[in-house]
Amino acid sequence: MSGMSERQFSVIGCQHAHIGIFIDEMLKLGYSCAGIYEEEGCELPRTLADQYGVPLTRNKEELLGENVAFVGCSAINSDKLDVIELCESRGKHVMVDKPAAVSREGLERLKAVVERNRIQIGMLLTERFHPAIYTVKKQIEKGALGDIVTIGMRKPHRLNAASRPEWFYSKRLSGGILIDLLVHDFDLLRWLTGKELVTIGGYVGKTIMPEHPTFYNSASLQVVLEDSIVAQLYADWHSPVGGWSWGDGRIFVTGTDSFVELRLHGDPLVGLDPVVIRSTNGESVECLPALEPPCTITQDWLRRIGGEASMITHDDIVKATEATILADQAVTYLNRFEA
Repeated sequence: MSGMSERQFSVIGCQHAHIGIFIDEMLKLGYSCAGIYEEEGCELPRTLADQYGVPLTRNKEELLGENVAFVGCSAINSDKLDVIELCESRGKHVMVDKPAAVSREGLERLKAVVERNRIQIGMLLTERFHPAIYTVKKQIEKGALGDIVTIGMRKPHRLNAASRPEWFYSKRLSGGILIDLLVHDFDLLRWLTGKELVTIGGYVGKTIMPEHPTFYNSASLQVVLEDSIVAQLYADWHSPVGGWSWGDGRIFVTGTDSFVELRLHGDPLVGLDPVVIRSTNGESVECLPALEPPCTITQDWLRRIGGEASMITHDDIVKATEATILADQAVTYLNRFEA
């Protein structure tokens, strides 16, 4: 990546604060930001511009200039493929917030860009870089859990309904709870086990907000992976406003030799740092120290651009995206408000 340190990045599409991860990490690596562009009216671009001291612009072309090598994108979910294809046409590598695609048509467009291999697409599958989750990955790799039997992932989220943009409540534009939230979980299942997904089933429920007819608020799935590993995935939009976290994320991994529970946002009665609890046959329960991953997600993407090995590949992004699209088509949708 020689010579890249003098080059710039930009942000095209700024609808979700997750893109702040990319901005922050790029600036810390010594890159400069040419600016942020967002055609829809919202406060987030100004907030991020002020926070990081970067310019806003109404001219998208300024952010695709010769000195811009990389683009970040957290556009409306259904619009991300437009930005990806625009970046491909200009030879700009692009890092997008998840999800990259929200429909079968979007998935096929994503696959086409990947197959042409003109640019490197990154996606903010940040949970691989969470110290607690990385710790469990290393435990699995060294055989400390034995053979994996089951995995459970629980992902409640705080809704903050009044602050959500209108597009968030449209399944066509956002993808809905399953595609938006569980893409992380499908990626982690493949990463933690080294196995591919075989079958997916379950339910997505709507019990609130009849004024938003395509907004569903809970998802509960059963997933079968190769070697008869079974996983349970759960997400909702019901983290209490008075809770200690936007989401009490938990991961449970059962192996033949050990059981591990991850409390990703800590325990409100103990502390807010992530907790990794392991119990084994013949040993007492212990808390494992969380390990720091060897790089950030942005560094990992830049290494891939430079031709080096990376933790997240194009294949990982495509398969996680494809799993969400297939799952969305396989589950049963339940609506309390339908006759």
